[in-house]
Amino acid sequence: MCGIVGYIGMHRAADYLVNGLSKLEYRGYDSAGIAVLENNKIRVEKCVGRLDALRTKLGNNIPEGNIGIGHTRWATHGRPSDLNAHPHVAGKFAIVHNGIIENYLKLKEELLAKGHEFTSETDTEVVAHLLEDYYEGDFEEAVKKVLRVIRGSYALAFMCEDQPDMIICTKKDNPLVIGLGDGENFIASDIPAIINETRRTFIMSDGEIATVTPDGVWIQDINGVPISKKVFIVSWNAEAAEKSGYDHFMLKEINEQPKAIRDTVSGRINLEEKNIAFPELCWTEDEMKEINKIFIVACGTAYHAGIVGKYYLEQLARIPVEVDIASEFRYRSPLVDGNSLTIVISQSGETSDTLAALREAKRLGARTLAVTNVVGSSIAREADQVVYTYAGPEIAVASTKAYTTQLLAMLMLSIYVARLRNTLDKRTIAGLVTALANLPNAVEQTLKHTETIKGLAEKYSPCNDVFFLGRSLDYAVALEGALKLKEISYIHAEAYAAGELKHGTLALLVPGVPVIVLATQEDIYDKTISNLQEVKAREAEVLAIGFEGDSSLENYADHVVYIPKTDKYLAPMLSVVPLQLFAYHAALVRGCDVDKPRNLAKSVTVE
Repeated sequence: MCGIVGYIGMHRAADYLVNGLSKLEYRGYDSAGIAVLENNKIRVEKCVGRLDALRTKLGNNIPEGNIGIGHTRWATHGRPSDLNAHPHVAGKFAIVHNGIIENYLKLKEELLAKGHEFTSETDTEVVAHLLEDYYEGDFEEAVKKVLRVIRGSYALAFMCEDQPDMIICTKKDNPLVIGLGDGENFIASDIPAIINETRRTFIMSDGEIATVTPDGVWIQDINGVPISKKVFIVSWNAEAAEKSGYDHFMLKEINEQPKAIRDTVSGRINLEEKNIAFPELCWTEDEMKEINKIFIVACGTAYHAGIVGKYYLEQLARIPVEVDIASEFRYRSPLVDGNSLTIVISQSGETSDTLAALREAKRLGARTLAVTNVVGSSIAREADQVVYTYAGPEIAVASTKAYTTQLLAMLMLSIYVARLRNTLDKRTIAGLVTALANLPNAVEQTLKHTETIKGLAEKYSPCNDVFFLGRSLDYAVALEGALKLKEISYIHAEAYAAGELKHGTLALLVPGVPVIVLATQEDIYDKTISNLQEVKAREAEVLAIGFEGDSSLENYADHVVYIPKTDKYLAPMLSVVPLQLFAYHAALVRGCDVDKPRNLAKSVTVE
């Protein structure tokens, strides 16, 4: 969850390190620090708090060396503090780390017995002391010895005072990218940190060890076998990762959803033939008919997209689907086999639990498909097949455009599978394809209700509790709406299937409590209205979301936000937009940090 940067070259390293960390602060903001080799000695500057605190500490006293590493932390082992901040130093070595060293306590006990003295509560400091303990003059060999004894997940970057011309870095289960410059090279946890410097990159794979110098990058495995890497050219520009005039990344990304949808459908919908195509998939009709069960595995917002995907696949492709939280799937001995398809969904493609679930499914013989936003990510590399969402970089911790493009990918995938299995007629497919082509415009129309939604958010932002209700696909979207509200505004929010009201939920409704009701599914619309009336009978205040033209909603709800009329299967991609905006504006009124909510990080790369 932490952010790592590194620089070696002809320029002042600290300038890139601090700027690079500013692009990665979404990965962690409990503390920040840099280590620079200055006058043949490692100088470390670090402090608790956000990156601005480090900038203030540095002032005009900027380290002058041309080699350095940096880190922005999301605390796992040890509270946020100056001592627990990275980089960590032992002897001639400085290191930064993203991940968890699972056997650090045993290793620490052994090092303490040898006389090593520790200054932090972190698992990471153990790695620095191991490096010092193993070092006999060969930096690379000492790193390899460390990697042979540590267990867990990590991205690591190492510096040594005896080697002023190299940084060594490696990874397992956590992302790491090397940017290739001219007489200088860069290291980062994610591409936004290097995109201003270069578009030529190496995407590191698990087990690879890179020795980075100003003039080149040497990559090998732990046994010293050279590894040939293909240069990956980043196709998007730096502006795509900036705010572009918006007050927050989250608001920018909410408003980018029409473009993200257009990019995701591009090349996949054929309006002339009224069909869906996935050129990147090579499934046959026979293969699809062999699939007797699908497992969708994900975490957080992606898990909510998976619940919507279950509705799509079961109703359109007529295949039984189970949806699992990734951290539960891998430990419940899932009944998957060669006739199962496991679909894993992850925005970053690096989500630790989802990656582990993917590996477990493959171990059990299942076919696998990844739905992800990041080309070259670990999940994308390890799955049998990949569907990219093309949402573009998403910086805000609370996911918005990644979620809508995940829904879109799942719907298109369901239509594609349904066609292979002959479970949908051509007329139905043609109607869905037409609706998909119109979806970006429909989202743009929905975004025009921003001021109305802002007013409602301001009205209800003082509330301590908000409830979300819906049935069928509306219930799945209600789950995401509740998550958005609680993760950035810190309002307690819960989503319930509307039909469950009488089974306990009604006990929580008191006069004045806001209840957001989604009513877009025509086949169960009357049932939803009945549930809405039950809420009103308890004098709760109802904010309803429904289709334009549904004037009857105003008879039952205190407030109504209308979305353009569309096919019921596309409704989730429209109805979630008011919920995203509601959460955003409620958080603003409450003075919350919208892009960086407390205790959360963007990419969850530890279990």
